[in-house]
Amino acid sequence: MKRPDRLRVHVLISGRVQGVAFRFFTEKWASSLGLTGWVRNLFDGRVEIVAEGGREEISRFLEFLREGPRHAHVEDVAVDWEDYSGEFTDFRIVFSAF
Repeated sequence: MKRPDRLRVHVLISGRVQGVAFRFFTEKWASSLGLTGWVRNLFDGRVEIVAEGGREEISRFLEFLREGPRHAHVEDVAVDWEDYSGEFTDFRIVFSAF
């Protein structure tokens, strides 16, 4: 479902981002901004996020991700912009990288 007012981002966050509540931080901000998608830890120590929503909300979300929660140390935020799919109904934490 293509919507010009909606975007999708695929984000990989590296640094000290596991064991510091990064997924819960991400879920909180995504939900508060009305974004849909998911977040999960990867086995290589990064955090992976797929989020969909409006351009302004996603831009603000990316600002929060670059900052991270208090005990995190974000070294890199790799962002790939993709076509909106509309496949999600909410934003959630995924507890497996499989």
